[in-house]
Amino acid sequence: MKNRFSKVLMGVAALATVALGGATVAGAVSNGNGSAQGSDETALTGDTAAKVKEAALAKTGGGTVERVETDAGGHAAYEAHVVKSDGTRVTVYVNKQFEVVGTDARP
Repeated sequence: MKNRFSKVLMGVAALATVALGGATVAGAVSNGNGSAQGSDETALTGDTAAKVKEAALAKTGGGTVERVETDAGGHAAYEAHVVKSDGTRVTVYVNKQFEVVGTDARP
């Protein structure tokens, strides 16, 4: 009886560990359609977000913007993560005047 209780308890502990691990992973990628935002970057909102998206999509010729945020890497003030219509991914760097100043292909 004690052996059976130990097995059940270990099973419950294992399930709890798996659930906690899954929740942690989900939380890490939940920001912006499965893409993780850098901890030192801030998501853009409102007019700024709209202007960065517009500049990025004009540069890439369309696609889907996954997220827009401040750029902590020093390339520009802002960055937009875009999936182009052919499925390739690109980061588009946009300055404070909402001009594209560079791009970087992503895996």
